[in-house]
Amino acid sequence: MNVFDKNKARNSTNAIKRLYISMQYLISRGFYKPMGNSGEELRSALLELSPEIYGSIADEKNEIDGLKYILDRLPAGIHHCNHINLTSDEGFSKTHFKAIIPAKRRRNCYRIDPEQMNIEITRGRSDIYDILTHLTFLYIEADKLLKRIYTGESKSLNRDWIKIEAAVSKKKLNQMELENILIHLASLMGRTYTEVEEAHRHFATKEEPHRFIDIIYGMGKLALDEKVNSNARVIRFSPLLRERLGHHIYGEKWANNIKDILIKKKLINRPIHLISANMHSVMNALFAPKALGAEFDKKPHLNIYQALSEPQNEQLRTKVLKYAQKNGMIYLKDQSGTNIDVQVFDMAFCNEEACSYYSPEDRQYAPVLIVMDYAFGEQAFETIDEFLKPIQVNNRAQYLNMQSISIMGKAGILEGKKGDLMIPNAHIFEGTADNYPFDNQLKASDFSNSELGVQEGTMISVLGTSLQNKELLSYFKHSSWNVIGLEMEGVHYQKAIQAASKIRGNIKPDIVVRYAYYASDNPLETGGTLASGGLGNTGVKPTYLITEKILEQLFNIK
Repeated sequence: MNVFDKNKARNSTNAIKRLYISMQYLISRGFYKPMGNSGEELRSALLELSPEIYGSIADEKNEIDGLKYILDRLPAGIHHCNHINLTSDEGFSKTHFKAIIPAKRRRNCYRIDPEQMNIEITRGRSDIYDILTHLTFLYIEADKLLKRIYTGESKSLNRDWIKIEAAVSKKKLNQMELENILIHLASLMGRTYTEVEEAHRHFATKEEPHRFIDIIYGMGKLALDEKVNSNARVIRFSPLLRERLGHHIYGEKWANNIKDILIKKKLINRPIHLISANMHSVMNALFAPKALGAEFDKKPHLNIYQALSEPQNEQLRTKVLKYAQKNGMIYLKDQSGTNIDVQVFDMAFCNEEACSYYSPEDRQYAPVLIVMDYAFGEQAFETIDEFLKPIQVNNRAQYLNMQSISIMGKAGILEGKKGDLMIPNAHIFEGTADNYPFDNQLKASDFSNSELGVQEGTMISVLGTSLQNKELLSYFKHSSWNVIGLEMEGVHYQKAIQAASKIRGNIKPDIVVRYAYYASDNPLETGGTLASGGLGNTGVKPTYLITEKILEQLFNIK
């Protein structure tokens, strides 16, 4: 007896393909109405897929956890806008409009007027897929509300809606009025009062204590306006965005900015190690034990890293940053539009007194570490592909002395819990026949004493965090693919590396690669998706275990 339903898995795969093809078509077309005929294919495919992260999207009741998840990744106020424009970087930063940056996505958004939100796309197609699936979910949920707000036969408004509308107009609500409105809200959403009251507390901010009420009202109002007044919600893709997609414009700028620094600092000929991680773990592993020796005398390094991860310890983080900059670290705040910051570590500055890891070699041979912040989906190919290209010096190609490429990331795990480790030996691309086996210098045995769960096998690179469900993931886990986890960038990194090493000859064919992931969620467990909450301090130990293992291998420490 199979532990997964093959038919459901196949249907899910077909639904993802339909979503993928539909989104590409709509981008080429230039605009569409999400709740009209042009958006029907996206809606039906997403409902058929019913991604785990979107919870009860296919049910009559409104989904709350999925709503929390997407609104952290969409700009504040988007629930009031019926015109969503996806644009390239077209100069909005030079206007008086203030950029709105979502809590969990690095993208600049601009509220042009009460009805229009512009969202800048500088991270490639994966960014568009992310936004469109989230918006489709938002509109499906709004349509559920509409079915209760407006009864078609009598063409009258639901009493719960009338009460909510009256409450929204009030600047302040006393406790009794608030509870009264939350009861109406629960009835309208098909949820319990307890669930709605918890959501109200979750969404509340100091500036907007009743934000949840405003969000549900905004969603319902736009749906009602389209139904009654034919004021349709519309998503547009600017001509410049469509023209620039896939042309690596931002990736090229990003790569050139790094190479300019390498030339300026006379590091261009030195051995280079590229690490995709974050903007704290490598810096802290290199310098924090030395910089904070007085505060943490003889304490384990993990204690230092945990302290640095606490929000209240800004003073400690500043001390480590200044110490790192004094000892050869160059910080490059992104100016290219990729939203990927970079740190360059000149290890010639590091000796036994200054650094936890150091190179005993002569200065001219000391390695240079380039740490890039996380890319997003296809952006990983765009940036790495451009970075690995040679530079032109006096009309001649000068190749980078690349020694290794290390990728550390967060991923969903299919057997285990948050904080566990995944060590891949291949990446496969969801919905395609593309697969990329490789020789990973990191092994599961490297972490055998970590007291964390460690999985070794194949990783699947998905088109988006929302584009999979339990049936599909169970198939990948239990079939001969032996998939241990899912993420969004691995295939794209490896595609760029293999193109540069095996086809273009931009780097040596036996370039050392290292991949390791730590689990941010388990989408096969009920309540274990990203929508259920973040890692918190659970991520500190695996992050630094991976970071230290990468550095140990890089500096040949046994």
